[in-house]
Amino acid sequence: MKKINLSLIIIFAFIFIKCTVNNDNILIDGSIVPNETVKICNQVWMTKNLDVDHYRNGDSITEVRDSILWGNLTTGAWCYYNNDPAMGAIYGKLYNWFAVNDPRGLAPEGWHIPSEEEWMELENCLGGSDIAGGKMKAICTNYWQSPNEGATNESGFYALPGGYRSYYDNGMFYEVGLDGHWWSSTEASTYTAWYWEVTYRDATIGRFDLNKVNGFSVRCIKD
Repeated sequence: MKKINLSLIIIFAFIFIKCTVNNDNILIDGSIVPNETVKICNQVWMTKNLDVDHYRNGDSITEVRDSILWGNLTTGAWCYYNNDPAMGAIYGKLYNWFAVNDPRGLAPEGWHIPSEEEWMELENCLGGSDIAGGKMKAICTNYWQSPNEGATNESGFYALPGGYRSYYDNGMFYEVGLDGHWWSSTEASTYTAWYWEVTYRDATIGRFDLNKVNGFSVRCIKD
């Protein structure tokens, strides 16, 4: 009998790891990840994207499905990717930055939307922009497009590629399965705000600024 190359078995097992998601937990390779928190260096983060439709004071956040209306928003709003609630069960909601910045509070009590400085602290804690994204990405291949380069999730952040809703193309949806985008609470200019992005293509994490009308995921950090 021919000897089986153990390293090849390990490689193939890693390549085909799948995730399944329900409303309470993400199951990675058979293990349950609580929908709660993870401590990364000196910060405590939620382990899933935000999925609320009310501000902290109880006021409703408007769901906007229409693409033209989305592209002209000047107040807080949310949507599901492709306006599909099934996508929300996996990736949470997409919010424009007006919702992030609303004084009524998007994050639950005891939490807040991370600032540019807090995102930078996370990035540096995980080794810098060249490798931090890989340490944050969930290793499953049924949500991340192959090759999901460098993904180890050793941080426990469980980043998934929730895509985004565009301002520039009248509210079209892009990049689910390819990239994850998360708002910071920090304004970059009158019309833009900073956000962080990880991608299937490599292990990097990047900081960019785009128009506040774009719909991105939100991750909360503990006060």
